[in-house]
Amino acid sequence: MPEDATPGAGGSRRFFYGWVIVLTSGMVAFSTGPGQSFVFSIFVDSMIADTGFSRSAISALYAVSTGLSALMVVVVSRAADRWGARLNLVLVGVAFGAACFGMAFSVGLVAFYVSFAGLRALGQGSLTINATLLVNQWFVTRRGRAIALMGLGFPLSNAVLPPLSRFLIDAYGWREAYALLGVLVLLLVIPAAVFLVRNRPEDVGLYPDGADHPPLIEQTPAFSPAAAASRPVMRSPAFWMLAAPLATPGLVLTALVFHQTSIFAQHGLSATLAAAVFVVFAVSSASTSMVVGFVVERTGPLRLFVFSMCALFTVCLLALVVNSVWLAVLYVAAMGVTGGSQRIVQGVIWAHYYGRWGLGRVQGAAMMAGITGAAVGPLPLALFRDLTGSYDVGVLVMAALPLLSIATVLIGRPERRIEAGIAGEGAE
Repeated sequence: MPEDATPGAGGSRRFFYGWVIVLTSGMVAFSTGPGQSFVFSIFVDSMIADTGFSRSAISALYAVSTGLSALMVVVVSRAADRWGARLNLVLVGVAFGAACFGMAFSVGLVAFYVSFAGLRALGQGSLTINATLLVNQWFVTRRGRAIALMGLGFPLSNAVLPPLSRFLIDAYGWREAYALLGVLVLLLVIPAAVFLVRNRPEDVGLYPDGADHPPLIEQTPAFSPAAAASRPVMRSPAFWMLAAPLATPGLVLTALVFHQTSIFAQHGLSATLAAAVFVVFAVSSASTSMVVGFVVERTGPLRLFVFSMCALFTVCLLALVVNSVWLAVLYVAAMGVTGGSQRIVQGVIWAHYYGRWGLGRVQGAAMMAGITGAAVGPLPLALFRDLTGSYDVGVLVMAALPLLSIATVLIGRPERRIEAGIAGEGAE
C-alpha cells in the first residue's frame, strides 16, 4: 500500500522548511560529481598517460572501487536510520574531500586505489543516499516534485564539472584538478550539513509536506517503526525482483559514460566534444526529471520505469552510430532522458512501497544493487574493445538488458508481492 498524506490548509499557506532541505540536498547532489563517472571519464585518459596503467586496468580498478561503494552505502544508510543523515553528511563530506586530495598526491597503484576507492565509496553512494533519504523523510504527497528539484543538483553537476575539470586538467594537470575539486566539496557540503540540515520534520515540530497531521498510512501497524525494523528486506525475493531491474541503467549508462571519450574517438569525434556535450545531458536530464517528478505523483513509479528502459534501449542503438556532432547531441540527450526519469523512479519507489520508517535499510540495499551494476559496467566494454578493437559488440549485448528488465517487472509483478508481504505483516 503506497503512502498517502494530504497537506492541511495551514500547511499549504505557510513556508515549509522541507524546501530548504530540498535545496540543501541539491547542493549535496551537485557535490557528488568528483566521485561520479561523468567527471572521472574526463580524467581517465590523462591518468593512463601519467601512470602507464592500461584502460582495462583502470576499468578493473573502477569496478573494485565501485564495489566498495556498494558495501559502504549499506553501512551509511543504516547509520542514517539510527543517527540521522545530518551527522552522516558531515563525516562523509570531510572524508570525501580528503579522498579528492588523496588523488592529487597518490603515487603508485596502492595509493591510487585507496584514494579512488574513497571517491567512489563516499561520493557516488554515501552522499547520494543521504541526500535522497533526507527528501524522502520530509515529503510524502509531494515527494515526486521534491525529488525532482533535489535531483537538479546532478545534471547541474553534469553540466559544470566535466568542462571545469577539462579546463583544470589542461591548465594545471589532473592531480591539481582533483585537489581543487576537493576544496569545492568541503565548501559546499560541510556548512550546509551543519547549519541547514534537520533529519526529519518531526524534529522541528512539523509533519511531511507541511501537513497538519502525520501521513495516514503511518498510523497502520504494517508501517509502524517496529514493523519496519523487523522487515527482512534483503531476504525478500520480491525486493530483489524489483531492485535488479532498477540497477540496469546504472550498469549501462555508467559503462557508456566511463568510456565516452574513447567511444567518441572511435567514431572520429574529439575529446573536447565528449566533455562539452555533458551540458546537453544536463539540460535533457533536468527537464525530464522536472516533468516526470510531477507525473510520478499521479501514475506511480512503475510506468515511468518502463519508459526509462525504452529510452535506455534507444541510447544503446545511438551509441553504435554516433559519428557526427548532431548524433552526439541526440545520443547524449537520450542519455539525459534516461537518467532524469530513472533518477525520479529510484528516488521515490522504495518510500512509495515501504514507507519512511527504516527507509535507510531498504534504499541502501537497493542502491547497493545499483552501484554494483555501475561497478560491473565499464569492464566488459573495455574487454570487448581490447579484444575486438571496437565497442560495438559490447554495446549490442548491453542493449538487451533494458528489454530483459521490462520483461522481469511486467511479468513478475514484484511490486504486488511487496505490497502483499507488507499487508501480511500488518495483519499478524
